[in-house]
Parts: sequence; structure tokens; C-alpha cells
Amino acid sequence: MTSAPLPANEYARLLDLARYEILDTPQEEAYDRITRLAARLLNAPVAFINFVDQHRQWSKAASGPGDTTAPRCDSVCAWTILGSEPMVIENAHADPRFAHNPMVTGAPYIHMYAGAPLTTPAGHRIGTLCVTDHQPHPLTADDLAVLQDLAALVVGELELRTRTLELSRELDAQTRRNADLKRGLDHAQVLEGIAGLIDLDLTPEEMTLNASALLAGALNTDHVGLLIFEAAGLRVVAAHQHARLAQPTSGESEVPSDWSDSVTWSLKTLTQPLYVNDYPGHPGASKSGVDGGVEQVAWLPLGTRGGVTSLLMAVRLRGNPVSHWRGSDRALLKAAGRSVRSTLDRRMEVEHNRQEARQDTLTGLLNRRAQEGMPFLLAGLDLDGLKALNDLEGHAQGDKLLQVFAKTLKVTLGDAGEVYRLGGDEFIVMGRINEDTVLEAVDTAVLAARQVGALRGASLGVAHSSEGAGAALLVLADERMYAVKRRRQAARQQAEVNS
Repeated sequence: MTSAPLPANEYARLLDLARYEILDTPQEEAYDRITRLAARLLNAPVAFINFVDQHRQWSKAASGPGDTTAPRCDSVCAWTILGSEPMVIENAHADPRFAHNPMVTGAPYIHMYAGAPLTTPAGHRIGTLCVTDHQPHPLTADDLAVLQDLAALVVGELELRTRTLELSRELDAQTRRNADLKRGLDHAQVLEGIAGLIDLDLTPEEMTLNASALLAGALNTDHVGLLIFEAAGLRVVAAHQHARLAQPTSGESEVPSDWSDSVTWSLKTLTQPLYVNDYPGHPGASKSGVDGGVEQVAWLPLGTRGGVTSLLMAVRLRGNPVSHWRGSDRALLKAAGRSVRSTLDRRMEVEHNRQEARQDTLTGLLNRRAQEGMPFLLAGLDLDGLKALNDLEGHAQGDKLLQVFAKTLKVTLGDAGEVYRLGGDEFIVMGRINEDTVLEAVDTAVLAARQVGALRGASLGVAHSSEGAGAALLVLADERMYAVKRRRQAARQQAEVNS
């Protein structure tokens, strides 16, 4: 028995075969039907659709008894794919290439073989449609023409199957993109809602609970609570619980007795968000939490004010459809945490300044405080990447991003500074504030805007009132802002060159 030589284009042929993702797939009626037609039209007891892989011949469909899946060294079809025309073996026992072949000496006891190559649109012969008989079986030219036509149908089915798979994957990818976009828009709305809480007459605790409730829906959590560390101990106030839970949806909860030894109790000094995707496996997990079905937990520090430390705690239970804290979840929590902390800090500062402004330090009587002559800061900023967003997604989406950015920036700055839009994507900030406060507010606004569209960032230039006045001060801030933008562009270009 002689093995068939490899085709000259074997590597490309194997790649073309792999493109169809057909090997080792279950039976499919479309291919079974073609083998039945081949057997009926050529009056043969057996018909196969075989594919010739690197090391084997694999049978996709068959009509009649037997299985022609075999090592490639025993493959009759491996000879057929060497030519473009059908290969006919009238008597395999008399052909030295096949006389000792296991499929000739054993089942299916091939005497006659006729195979038409399966030729792809790229010109590669990846397998055959073949018929066999265990006895002499002469074939006419018309029989071979029918076999070739049926082989072309097999290739057509392969192309249709491949295109269907591609379309299915494209649809799945589009569905995921749409879900990501919707989640991004939902997150932007949550940040807008949190930013709007500053306009309501709420205590710091009430404002934080309302912000937590807004976050709960966007994060698909089962429970969101506020942890309040005070001198007297720890209080837990529920901000939101899923409707399927039996407990009340809000109000103060009793602290479980085993929390004193848990990871939660140790987080009073937490400065960065902490995410746990496998709470039962965490060394600091509490028994009550594990028994209660807690699977994922996120803790978000909100800072310490007046001796009171607060943290937001979001919980997902076993069976939650979201299996881990996604990147978008973390981005939302980070942006929301900064917004809440900034708002609480401003509330406390405003209240302190109000009291200080209304009282004379010596007598405690009401007074008037002079504000004239105090220094101020002017910052010019320009959004990076807005034009690309307008070109890609349209000006309506760009306008939405501008609105989210501007509103978040204004709310984050509060009374500390005023925000003005010069036009397009250019803004200025002016007030009696320091540069770090402006940078933090701009970072928060950029994070919120990224929930709407792909914004690269914002370039910022700062000038102080001691450096000039009027238009000259604005020109100075503008020059520094464009210097920052040029440095960033040069860095990006250099990174592209290096990559």
C-alpha cells in the first residue's frame, strides 16, 4: 500500500479547510441529504463526504454501512485531492496503491471507488464526495458529471454554513457592543443624577444614601449599604435591596456579631476601592455573610469628616447574573465616589465658611467679611478627541458628551469656581481654588464624559491673578494649555513610532 503524496499547496489547503470549522462537528441533515442523493443517483450502496486533514481522513456524512474515518496514510481520498477531476478506481484489488488498504481488505470492502474533489472558491481541494461498491460497478460520464455537481453542492453548503457562523458572531459582537453602550449611557445618567443631588436640601447622610440607591440599579447589585464608623461603633444603613429579598429596602440594620473579626471591620482606614469576586474564599469573610449567600462585595471609601468615617458597600449574592466586578462597574464606582466625596467636602466647607462669615471671632455677633483683593486662579482647558467622536458618532453624541462633561465639572467644583464655555470644546474655570482641585474636578468630568463617548482626556493650562489681568491672563492660560496639548500629541506620536 502506497500513501498519497502531499499536494504542493498543502499548507494553504489546510488553512482553507480550517476556515470552515467543519472537522469533528455533529451530523447535519444538509450533508446527509447529499450523500443519499449521490448513492441513489449513481446506484451505489455507499456514499461519503470526507475531509482530508493533516493526519487523517474524517467522514462528515455517510449513506450506507461503514465508516471511512482513517489515518491519512490509509486515505483513498488523499489521492483524489491531488487532481481537479473525479478519480475512478474500477478494481481496487488490482491497483497496487490500494490492494492492501484496510478499507479494501476489510469493511467497507471497496472494489469500486469514484470520488469528486471538494474544491473551494480559493481553489483548494479539501476533501471529496465519493461513492463505493463492494463489487464491479461501471460508471458513465454522466454519472461522474452528477458526482461533480453534487460535490459543488457540498462546497456551497460549506460556504453557507461559514457565512452563517460569521453572521452569528457579528450579531453576538453587536449585541455585546449595544449592551456596553447601554451600560455606559446608564452609568452616565447615574453620574448626572448623583451630580444633581447637590441641588437638593439633603443632609450628607441622606445625600450619600440617595447616591447609593442610584448606583444600585446600574451595578445590578442585590444590596447597597452605607457603613458609618463613629466613636460609638459601626452603623449599617441599607440604601437599596433587590425586590426579591425579603428584608426592608431601606433603614438601619443590626451589625452581625461576627463582623468584628471580618474584612469589613478592618476597612475603616481604606483609601482605595476594594473589590472581592469570591467572598466565601476570602480569608476575612464573615460566616453570616457566607451563610447569607454573599458572593461579590465592593467597598468604596467616602472619607472622614467630623470624626465620622463612611464607606459604601455593594453586594451581589449567589446566582446574580453578573459574575464579577466589570471594568465599567469599577469606573462608575470610582467616578461616583469622587463625586460624592467632593460634594460632601464642599458641603462641609460651605457650612464652615457660612458660619465663619456670619460670626465675629471675638464677640460672636454677626458681621460683614470683606472679600475684595483675594487672589484667584484661571484655568483654560480643551477636550482631546471630541472632533474624532463627532466624525465617528455624529454631533448629537458629541453634544451629549459636552453636556455631561460641563455639568459634572460644574457640580464637582460647586461654589469654589465658575465654569464658562468659550465655544466648541474649550472651557475656562475661574475661582479662588488651587490647581489640584481643578485637576481633580476635570478628571471626574472626563470619567463621566467617557461613559458617553471615547474621549481621550482634557488639556489644561493654569494662570494666577498675580501674573496678569484681563485678556492677558486668559492668553497666558491658553498658551500653557496648548503647550500641554502639544506635549501630549508628541508623546502619542512617539509611542506610535516605537510600537
